[in-house]
Amino acid sequence: MIVDCGVYAEGERQDLPKDPETVAQAIDADGDTFGWVGLHEPTDAEMRRVQRLFNLHELAVEDALQAHQRPKVEKFGEALVVVLRTLWYVDALDAVETGQLSVFVGPRYVVTVRHGEGGELATARHQLEERASILGHGPAAVLWAICDSVVDDYETVAEQVELDVDEIETSVFSPERTSDAERIYNLKREVLEMRRAVDPLRDPIEQFAHGIPGVSPKAAPFFRDVADHLNRVSDQTEAIDTLLSSALNAHLARVSVQQNDDMRRISAWVAIAAVPTMLAGIYGMNFDNMPELRWHFGYYGILLVMAAACTTMYRFFRKAGWL
Repeated sequence: MIVDCGVYAEGERQDLPKDPETVAQAIDADGDTFGWVGLHEPTDAEMRRVQRLFNLHELAVEDALQAHQRPKVEKFGEALVVVLRTLWYVDALDAVETGQLSVFVGPRYVVTVRHGEGGELATARHQLEERASILGHGPAAVLWAICDSVVDDYETVAEQVELDVDEIETSVFSPERTSDAERIYNLKREVLEMRRAVDPLRDPIEQFAHGIPGVSPKAAPFFRDVADHLNRVSDQTEAIDTLLSSALNAHLARVSVQQNDDMRRISAWVAIAAVPTMLAGIYGMNFDNMPELRWHFGYYGILLVMAAACTTMYRFFRKAGWL
């Protein structure tokens, strides 16, 4: 659906009807204005309507509709098409969910096509409309606000994932026995989703930061700030992945140590049980000429020998740390 449409001149939003036709007519009538049309999971008919009004390239429109693209920047004539991956975190599931945001940037228009629940742009639009000095840079200012909002969401997701990593580290090194391997693996898979969104975006943002056709050189310092935040998130994501790998190795090593301890305890108890079992087996053979069979205190003597042997072995294994 079409979420919002705005026409801007000299950093101020014009009081006009919110529909794509109004935006297209306004930018045709006045060379000092530009328009911003926002769509969320549009139908094919809605997307084709906007395509006709702003002469969007067919291939870029198809990519915007499919919503399974890698982050990238492409140039079609005077227009730029920027594809971003949006991220948001579902804490109950330890899951990083992804969406797509396609941004069509022309000399006098911006069209955004969003898929998924994340990456809402209403907040970024309102904040930008309150900063006329920045909005006066035109479509480049809108592109900066969008990129800045998306990267801020990356930072929020990374912070939430870090909290779960801290919980895992605490659990792995707690005195209680825990089973953390599955959760660690799931988080590593979610971190991979983050890296697929963050890492491919670094080169395009660096291009904007150094100025490319279609983006005003005056906007370059703003994109350098976004690039700095993006690099920080990329380093943070890499560090999280390394921590998870270390936590997984530590967990597996601890499980191995616990299994060895269990085997030693089992072996110790088996050895202790073997002595009375052996004596009972010998005296259960019922031969006529076995010693102590006719001794009045033989039964009690054998029980005493069993108890003494088991006690001695128990104390030995306790001292050796097996029990």
